Amino acid sequence: MEKPTPPADGECCESACEPCVWDTYYEELRLWQDEQKRLKAEADNGNPRDEHT
Repeated sequence: MEKPTPPADGECCESACEPCVWDTYYEELRLWQDEQKRLKAEADNGNPRDEHT
């Protein structure tokens, strides 16, 4: 999973869309951060991800 990039200037229409492009970005960023934590924990425990597939 690649780190998400923030919406470009002008991508948000500022009309309170549901979901806003920023809502989507922050949710994807949270998922990416969770994945990074999981991968770090696996590496710290000596369990590379490839062993689980």
